[in-house]
Amino acid sequence: MATMTKTKAGAGKAQAAPIVLKQFIGGKWVDGSTTKEIVSVNPADTRDVVATCRGASREDALKAIDAAAKAFAGWRDTPPPKRGRILAKALEIARSRKEELGRLMTREEGKILSEALGEMEKGMNLIEWFSGEGMRLMGNTAPSELPGNLLYTLRRPLGVVSVITPWNFPWAIPCWKIAPALVSGNCVIFKPASLVPAMAAELVKIFEEAGLPPGVLTLLIGSGSQIGDVLVEDPRIKAVSFTGSNSVGVGVHTIAGRRGIKATCEMGGKNPCVVWEDADLDLALAGVMMGAFGSTGQRCTATSRLLLHESIADKFMEKLLAEVRKIKVGDGLDATVGMGPAVDEEQLKTDLDYIEIAKKEGARLVIGGKRLDQGAFAHGFFVEPTIFDEVGPKMRLWQEEVFGPVLAIARFKTLDEALALANDCPFGLTSAVYARDIAVAMRFVDEMDAGMVHVNSPTIGGEAAVPFGGVKGSGVGEREMAKDGLHFFTEQKTVFLDYTGAPRKSKIY
Repeated sequence: MATMTKTKAGAGKAQAAPIVLKQFIGGKWVDGSTTKEIVSVNPADTRDVVATCRGASREDALKAIDAAAKAFAGWRDTPPPKRGRILAKALEIARSRKEELGRLMTREEGKILSEALGEMEKGMNLIEWFSGEGMRLMGNTAPSELPGNLLYTLRRPLGVVSVITPWNFPWAIPCWKIAPALVSGNCVIFKPASLVPAMAAELVKIFEEAGLPPGVLTLLIGSGSQIGDVLVEDPRIKAVSFTGSNSVGVGVHTIAGRRGIKATCEMGGKNPCVVWEDADLDLALAGVMMGAFGSTGQRCTATSRLLLHESIADKFMEKLLAEVRKIKVGDGLDATVGMGPAVDEEQLKTDLDYIEIAKKEGARLVIGGKRLDQGAFAHGFFVEPTIFDEVGPKMRLWQEEVFGPVLAIARFKTLDEALALANDCPFGLTSAVYARDIAVAMRFVDEMDAGMVHVNSPTIGGEAAVPFGGVKGSGVGEREMAKDGLHFFTEQKTVFLDYTGAPRKSKIY
């Protein structure tokens, strides 16, 4: 990795020189073999080039799988507690670098520093939880119907697995995929999004420093068109864990299904938050603000649809608009900023396109709706926090994921109506209800068609000890995190141990 030195960029603003990244294959840092250069820029100021890298080729990917396949037997046979201790060492290293890496994340992805540091903590919590699973990678025993027989199960690693991650959580999502894969004994081929290669490289360096043997963890930085198919189609790949767009995720799942291998694909959300008539409005307001505009709305768990009971709607809207007006948009390294930029020009265009679509379809623009491109915003991808009211269930803003700070609002009279509106969507990742009436809250829990439900808390978030994932268009395959994440990267083996040495006198079918 290149040493960063201060240079001048733009109007006399000091910037760090770009980090020159390499691929990590077979325990060595090597240049990619394509002529394509991967360039990571600061979305708050595109004059600031964060990192560059020669992209990986198909041949690089095949070499990486070769190295991982050769390393697998040794890693599989490493006792799980020892594998867990390597993760624990990685956690220790990450903690010592939390502030530094949080600042790098803000610079590369754009989220404000407090959110980046929160993501660092989230990822470290996941590494910590899965490191402990090295001591708990247990099977089960069962009573046999035959005398002198012991029945038990083992959990065994799959082999070489692919981990393909998005740009919006460049630390936490790789952590919650890589950590369970490693502790259960697999070798991992890690392909991060090309927008955030520097954070990916730092994570791999941490695991390398913690003592992972060569070939156990690979980093491939490159375009999906160059290496994506190899990481799903190669016969030595035994499972794929993917987070990203629906179009790519469905393709990954289709190929994996054709090959008969495991695949888990988390593919987004259009998450509703319902505010009931008896809700604590200040509590709900805090949750909606965090869910809708935190991380610039660039979360699969973001609150993108808000359903307000008509009896409190006007009062809540007044409170909501007052808070949105306080949001300062800008560079996330500025401690006074409350919302950073879109991650790149393509995402900014998507945000602006959906704003225009909503206007044309008749939704009422309440606040925001414009790009910010003057003065301090001139070299970044900034958009105002935006709210539309009177959004109908057939409008695209109600049905389609924007992945930006654009909130759609509808009003309702009854719980039946609220549930119908909340469920009228092709996605089903997460959801929230704010209500004091426990009967209302529990009916929402029972009837909401989503993988996760929050009661009196925002749609965002998850914890290491519980599963993460959705239904409908939000995901296919097994859940991530918790025991579910560990089970995805292992297979069960059932053992029938007859210790009598005598022929069976009866048959069990």
